[in-house]
Amino acid sequence: MTTSSPQPETLAEFKDSFSYGSRPDLNFKFLKHLPDQAAAEFFRLLLCKLGDALDDGDFSRLVDHVLEWQARGYAEAKQFAYADGPFTPLAKPLSEARMALISSSGHFVDGDDPEPLGIADMTQEMAMAKIMELIKAPPTLSAIPFDTPPQRLRVRHGGYDIHGAQADHNVVLPLDGLRHLQATGKIGALTDTAYSFMGVCAQTRLLKRNGPEWVSLLQAQQVDALLLVPV
Repeated sequence: MTTSSPQPETLAEFKDSFSYGSRPDLNFKFLKHLPDQAAAEFFRLLLCKLGDALDDGDFSRLVDHVLEWQARGYAEAKQFAYADGPFTPLAKPLSEARMALISSSGHFVDGDDPEPLGIADMTQEMAMAKIMELIKAPPTLSAIPFDTPPQRLRVRHGGYDIHGAQADHNVVLPLDGLRHLQATGKIGALTDTAYSFMGVCAQTRLLKRNGPEWVSLLQAQQVDALLLVPV
């Protein structure tokens, strides 16, 4: 009995795999927007800086390097450039405003699974494997009471590595931070419920149908300001 060896990857295939591919990682999605030569230079410098960090113990240079190249990569992503956008100033100070939260992190409360693609108990591995189906599916908004115990929070998303979100939901669903801001008077009030959806979804439908529906939902709750957390 023989086992097949993994097929070798080209540099282009490797760097593209971090964006809706086999290695979803938000920290490195920018690689897809870099030409092959630039991506190779990123990795060359990364290894050089790693060697320096092993010598002197200062690993902050690695973070700085990734952040610098993230900026370069997304600067090449022209599809994310918008000529203009709506701007509505707050009608009252934030300390008097009622605020809501929507995150595209893919969180939901245990027992209230949105069942993407109609699949119950979809695992994170399945979500990653079905990424190309998910980007065509309509988004589902999950309601998450602000007082939900952390142990009841679940997260699933085909477009990024969820380990950080599992370790601390606040990195993408800042329930604790907003409660603190309310308690210290920085925010006037919070809605009873926060919301989350899987950002890997049909973007045109999100923009033209679901988005306006969600705005109406929040307006009915007399929301003055909305914190959007894109993931």
